[in-house]
Amino acid sequence: MTEAARLKARLVRALDPADGAGAEVAARSDFDLNPGAERPARELRPAAVLILVIAEGEGPRVLMTRRSDSLASHTGQIAFPGGRLDPGETTVEAALREAREEVALSVEGIEVLGLGDRYETGTGFLVTPVVAWTTSAPVTRPNPDEVAEVFEVPWAFLMDAANHRQDHYELEGQPRRYFWAMPYGERYIWGVTAGILRALHDRLDGGKDEAAA
Repeated sequence: MTEAARLKARLVRALDPADGAGAEVAARSDFDLNPGAERPARELRPAAVLILVIAEGEGPRVLMTRRSDSLASHTGQIAFPGGRLDPGETTVEAALREAREEVALSVEGIEVLGLGDRYETGTGFLVTPVVAWTTSAPVTRPNPDEVAEVFEVPWAFLMDAANHRQDHYELEGQPRRYFWAMPYGERYIWGVTAGILRALHDRLDGGKDEAAA
């Protein structure tokens, strides 16, 4: 069995079933590193993101985007393709639809492996990561209204705990807030995106086997 095949098998074992079975509650959140922060009581809005692992070439990579500078919120931030669920959609359907709308990603050759830890954002979303697999480099075309850039990050980098750090920011009159960050060259992966990746890393028992894949 190749290292890529071992990684795929490990992901399938570690993830929740793609049919969405399991508790619809957050296992991770923006509040994890800030236990003293006030956590509002609210109904979370369901959303989904696509973590596409590209097992092609010298080593697996993950598809990521930089959000458009013209967006009303989270401008320029690094993210996975994704967004809120439409009425009647499953998380898998929403993640694939958003990827198609944001970067023109075709579902041909893409295999959904399962779901990661659901994540509560500070802005009130319950985000479900949909982990998928492809063995060929996808053709993408960013929608300029939503995405400024599409790029790939090595899986080994993202799953190496040495690249994970806890950064913080402070707003006037408010306590310091901590968050996960994984700077990659000139790109600063942080916040919800980094938190979701950290959760996936932890599901894979530290990612030791996959770091070499």
